[in-house]
Amino acid sequence: MVEGVHWLPDQDPADVAWKLVASNLSDLAAKTCRPVGLLLSFMLGDDSWNSRFLSGLGEVLAAFDAPLLGGDTVSAASPDAPKVIGLTALGQPQRDPPPSRADAAAGQALWITGQCGAALAGFEALKAGSNDHALTAPYRRPVPRLAEGQALAPVVGAMMDLSDGLLLDARRMADASGTTIAIETRLVPVHPALARRKREAMSWGDDYELLFTLPGGVSCPVTATRIGTVLPRGAHPLLLDGSPPPARQTLGYSHGI
Repeated sequence: MVEGVHWLPDQDPADVAWKLVASNLSDLAAKTCRPVGLLLSFMLGDDSWNSRFLSGLGEVLAAFDAPLLGGDTVSAASPDAPKVIGLTALGQPQRDPPPSRADAAAGQALWITGQCGAALAGFEALKAGSNDHALTAPYRRPVPRLAEGQALAPVVGAMMDLSDGLLLDARRMADASGTTIAIETRLVPVHPALARRKREAMSWGDDYELLFTLPGGVSCPVTATRIGTVLPRGAHPLLLDGSPPPARQTLGYSHGI
């Protein structure tokens, strides 16, 4: 994660530590894993920053029973350099092979845990100086869906986490699996603060929910919402209410190379 990209420069370092771990554990959740251990690459700050980061790190490791196995520390080139902190999360999948985004098949139903837009609502509130911890928590301290991922192991088709936005990640799933994914936007759960900005909520990202498919006739074993269907590959990989999204519409967050 990079300062100014993944967290605001004046954020509490304890929240930065939490989000760093939680976002990595979200990837494990999408593979039905239980956490085995973490490796941290840490760019040192001043004593106060380091202390708060370590405090948050201790909280998140305890919350998700994820031991820190080791890692490395480095110093910044200058005191003003943006911080860059990396983490590798190791996990044990609850099925072999673990689910992939390529495992979607025509006839399966598309499901999502939680809501889209909660992180965006939290980000905007935090940037505006809000002290509403409940509102800002989805951005500051996301909760990886580890229990849900493990519960889905026996029945799930394709699965991935929604780090870059529902629309972009759904298209990625369609491309990987050679299918078309049809989403009914009226069914997509959205944070109340984003009720009138639904398309933006579906494309902003940072929500760390699970997007997954289930075969027909299979009951969903976790709390989730059915939002669409997997179809045979057609002219477009992604359909919203039966039509492809406008060519110029941003579907989600694309990482630079």
